[in-house]
Amino acid sequence: MTDNAALQFVQIHIRVDGHVQGVGFRYFVYDFAQSRALTGWVRNRHNGEVEILAEGSRSDLEDLLTHVQRGPSRSMVTDVKFDWSEASNLYDKFSLLPTD
Repeated sequence: MTDNAALQFVQIHIRVDGHVQGVGFRYFVYDFAQSRALTGWVRNRHNGEVEILAEGSRSDLEDLLTHVQRGPSRSMVTDVKFDWSEASNLYDKFSLLPTD
């Protein structure tokens, strides 16, 4: 990866399945996002998943993806689906959203 690719500002949409609700998963994601100055949001879904939409440098978002695949200690991640796209630049911070 070139330095230019690492600094590219992009968006990732992640859906995490497993034992990921009621274990601090959203705060685990939120704290990581804050530490990397990512923008976007994280929320629980009624189907039991955690959903994340984040924007930032490609390298920071790849680190986020690795982070959520591991999950917090009380979680058990069984599946992670994700899609890359161009950044929308709609967000100025990273937020915890209510369940959808």
